[in-house]
Amino acid sequence: MPVRPTPAVAPDAPGAPYSVCLSFETDTVARMYRYLIIEDDALNARYIAEGLRQQGAQVTVCGDGVQGIAMAVGENWDVIILDRMLPNGFDGLQILQTLRSMGKQTPVLVLSALSATDERVRGLKAGCDDYLTKPFAFSELSARLEALVRRAQIPAPAREMRLADLRLNLLTRSAERAGQPLALQPREFRLLAFLMQHAHQIVTRTMLLESVWDYRFDPQTNVIDVHISRLRGKVDKGFEPALIHTVRGVGYSLSDRPQDLPQVA
Repeated sequence: MPVRPTPAVAPDAPGAPYSVCLSFETDTVARMYRYLIIEDDALNARYIAEGLRQQGAQVTVCGDGVQGIAMAVGENWDVIILDRMLPNGFDGLQILQTLRSMGKQTPVLVLSALSATDERVRGLKAGCDDYLTKPFAFSELSARLEALVRRAQIPAPAREMRLADLRLNLLTRSAERAGQPLALQPREFRLLAFLMQHAHQIVTRTMLLESVWDYRFDPQTNVIDVHISRLRGKVDKGFEPALIHTVRGVGYSLSDRPQDLPQVA
C-alpha cells in the first residue's frame, strides 16, 4: 500500500528531539482511524507511526508540546498518543489538562518512561484514558488503541431527555417545564423518566409495575393511579398542552401529540 509522508521540514536524526509534524496517509478507501502522536523521540515516533500506517491508519506526528497542543485542539482525532517528557520542560500532562479543560473528550493514551505508580496515577487523574510505560511491545500498544477506539464508539447514555418544554436531567435527577423546576419525589422522577423513554407510546400498567415499582405481580392497588395523578398535578397543572394522557383500558402515554393516541382521556 503506497505511502505519502509529507514532512513540513526534514526530520531530525533518529532518536533526537524534533519539532516537525509528519502526516502519513494511505491510499485505502476503508475507514481510516486518525492518530496524533506527540512524541519528541523521532525513532520511537516513526516506529509507532509506521506500525499504525501498515494497519491502514492516518498518522500525524508532532515532536514538541507547542505544535502538539495546537494540533490536538485544532483537529479531530480518534486517539491521541501523548509522551510525558517533551522538549523545553514541557510535560505532556499540560496538553492533556488543556484538552479536558476545553471539554475535548478525545481518547488519550499516555506513553511514558515514567513508570512509577504515582506517575501513572497522575496521568489518569489528569484525564488520560490509558497509560502505557516504555519500553513496550507494539502489539500491546495496538491492542490498547483498538480498545480506546471501540470504547469511544459506544454511544454515551443520554444525560437529558426532552419533550416539548419538559426537560429531565438524569444526572442531577431534576426536572423542569417551561424553565420552571418541578419538585418530584424519587418515585415520581422514576415514573416520569420511564414515560419519557417511551414518549408517544402507550405504556401498560404491567410495564409500569415491573419497571418503576419492580413488581412482578399486580398488587391490586391503585398505586399507579395515585402517582400518575400526583405527577399530572406537577407536570401539567398550569401548563399547556397537557402531556400525560390516559388511554382507556390500556395504560398511559406521555405525548404532545394526543391526537395520534387511541381512546385518550
